[in-house]
Amino acid sequence: MKKLLLNNKLYLIGALLGAIAGYLYWQQIGCASGTCMITSKPVNSTIYGSVMGALLFSLFKKTEPTK
Repeated sequence: MKKLLLNNKLYLIGALLGAIAGYLYWQQIGCASGTCMITSKPVNSTIYGSVMGALLFSLFKKTEPTK
């Protein structure tokens, strides 16, 4: 378990920061009418933010060259 966490540390940090950003986006901006699919509920906005954060941080992961 510890090895799994260490290998995916960058993804987890990105997901955590993205979740915080998604929740803050819902809280500060959100969707007043409730018709927006992503920003109408805090759960949707938080999950979307965590996925986007993990994808963004995955760009910075170094891969070892294959032989």
